[in-house]
Amino acid sequence: MTHGEATAQVAAPVNFDAGKTLPVKVFDEITELRVRRPNVVEQEAKRRKRRAHFAPDGRLVLVAVDHPARGVTQIRKEELAMGDRYQLLARTRRVFDDPQMDGIVATADILEELLFLSHLERKKGGKSFLDGRVLVGTMNRGGLAGTAFEMDDSFTGMTAKRIAELRLDGGKMMFRLDPADAGSGKTVQACADNINELRKYRLPAFVEALTMEKKPGGGYHTLNNAALLIRNCGIAAGLGDSSAHVWLKLPYCQDFDKVGMATTLPILLLGGPARESQRETLADFAAGLASSPRVRGAIIGRNLLFPVEGDPLPMCNALTELVHGKRKKE
Repeated sequence: MTHGEATAQVAAPVNFDAGKTLPVKVFDEITELRVRRPNVVEQEAKRRKRRAHFAPDGRLVLVAVDHPARGVTQIRKEELAMGDRYQLLARTRRVFDDPQMDGIVATADILEELLFLSHLERKKGGKSFLDGRVLVGTMNRGGLAGTAFEMDDSFTGMTAKRIAELRLDGGKMMFRLDPADAGSGKTVQACADNINELRKYRLPAFVEALTMEKKPGGGYHTLNNAALLIRNCGIAAGLGDSSAHVWLKLPYCQDFDKVGMATTLPILLLGGPARESQRETLADFAAGLASSPRVRGAIIGRNLLFPVEGDPLPMCNALTELVHGKRKKE
């Protein structure tokens, strides 16, 4: 299958047994390590084998696991689905069973939990599921969902310095523009500053650029059309003192070919709000990949980790095959 074809197939629905992927005993061991041996994080980060280049074929599929840090826990009608850390961590570990899953975008707490888990698995079997993966630290999560300061999305997450200390592979940030909220301007300035900081460590910056509108009853929704995304491409590409290390994160929309002509920066498509169908999500990714040479993969969270069908791995397999092509037989 060539890149961008809409023929990726999701395997038959399989219920997800979290215990087979992450035994509760191992989950409890992570807390014990936090209490007794917190330095395991740094030790495991130093042992981890990094890629020579973070996107060997020029394409990436990353799972996004940073929603809870902004107070977002809802999946469809389940208000606290992502608030269950055991399920969230087990599902995150599950998608790493796909050898073509490139890696993860996450806050420090999630990345540390994965490093603890990597340590435990390495001790038992000599291997780590994090070797050769792309680990990207989330930098701004201060725009807590439902608050008056949501658009003032301050950088309360990982710093460029800490990302470099842990030998991670990049930093992720976002700005959400609400023309009526001055907090958006502060976030844009902070993004520029942190793009510069990442450049000092020769690390890529993944910049999510959205336009928002306040709902009459409170909260925000994303305005998603080609005209606004084209505008946001220009804004994001102009941030900081260099764009040479910047990747864009954008939602798919109609006329995305026009968005692709608005920039030379590589684009990763966002998964968006949780949907009722994996096929609908895959169809959007396929259309996006076919729309422009700028589209180089996907960053997906809720639609991958909590599919209606249960087990996240079949969806992951379908998506990575869509982006990277068919797997080579071992």
